[in-house]
Amino acid sequence: MKHLLLPFLLALAAAAQGQTSPAPDTARTTPAQTPAAAAPNPLSYYGAVDAYYGYDFGNDGSNFRPDFLYSHNRQNEFSVNQAVVGVRYNNDRVRGAIGLHAGSYVDANYGSEDLTMRHLYEAYAGFRPFKKAWLDAGIFTSHIGFESAISKENWTLTRSLMADNSPYYEAGARFTYEPDPKLTLTALVLNGWQIIRESNENKALGTQIQWKPSAKLLLNSSTFVGIEGPTGTAQYRRYFHDFYLTYAATDRLSVAGVFDVGKQATAVYGKHDTWHTGAAFVRYKLADRWAATARAEYYYAERGVVIRGITPNPGSPDFRAGGGSLNLDYAPAPNVLLRLEGRYLRGRAPVFQRADDPTADSYGNLTSSLAISF
Repeated sequence: MKHLLLPFLLALAAAAQGQTSPAPDTARTTPAQTPAAAAPNPLSYYGAVDAYYGYDFGNDGSNFRPDFLYSHNRQNEFSVNQAVVGVRYNNDRVRGAIGLHAGSYVDANYGSEDLTMRHLYEAYAGFRPFKKAWLDAGIFTSHIGFESAISKENWTLTRSLMADNSPYYEAGARFTYEPDPKLTLTALVLNGWQIIRESNENKALGTQIQWKPSAKLLLNSSTFVGIEGPTGTAQYRRYFHDFYLTYAATDRLSVAGVFDVGKQATAVYGKHDTWHTGAAFVRYKLADRWAATARAEYYYAERGVVIRGITPNPGSPDFRAGGGSLNLDYAPAPNVLLRLEGRYLRGRAPVFQRADDPTADSYGNLTSSLAISF
């Protein structure tokens, strides 16, 4: 599939670059004869590459980081977290996109998807059913969370625990309505919690409200409700809410706060396992090309619910972890970002257990990255 789609993407990108209009002959143009401005090209292309090297302190010789870290999950290895290329079309009545990606992020997040689907970063088609509204169907980025899959777009190099254990992508249909430039409302019908191929007979529902009362402040509320679990196995109803806000206090200082809470039905009728998680970000522009971000975070999951690699049982221990990170960014050009981050997490054993230390209760790493976008 990659071999078939990549030439198509490159051809579309070349077409997008080549579709330019000749400059008007201004020497022979009077005000009454001034031609109308050319319509913007509806076709655009994009791409990004995030190459990284990380080192874990006290590692057991493996190149893998803990199972519940999905992004930048390799250590003591030069790797590519994500390489993505795609094209988008939007003439303000019809829109669509197709993007392909590969890297360690894809291996970690799409391992359960079919080979024909896991390299699709996005693939959707949409149209305006009426003014100020869009209806899209296909594969698109998640409506949940402050942090995205594209590393260069995030305030920090690595993802928070809450981001790595909530959806980065989803498949289904979404309806978006913008009653006001400051307010966007979205309703979704999805196959499930971060899955492309349906795994049972149920569909999930989601909503998103984004309100931007001023140029400095953004508030987001996202919800999800669905029944998770493949057909033929135990299935549990899941409820989830994500809230975050960002605020630009000054030209140099920005802050963000994120809080998630969810519940999932247990094997005991009438009971639910609960998880809640929060993170705070402070970003400061040190100079024209330099910036620093500090992050504090915590994660609590009753009996380890929704944490990858943990199946909640009556005797399962709760998952508790928290810590912080400090990120330094240098941008030698507008589309290039060089990053270095130090991170420390601490939790109740056996959260960070290793082959050489099954009682380890802390984890630290250094990660560096060089990312470009176009």
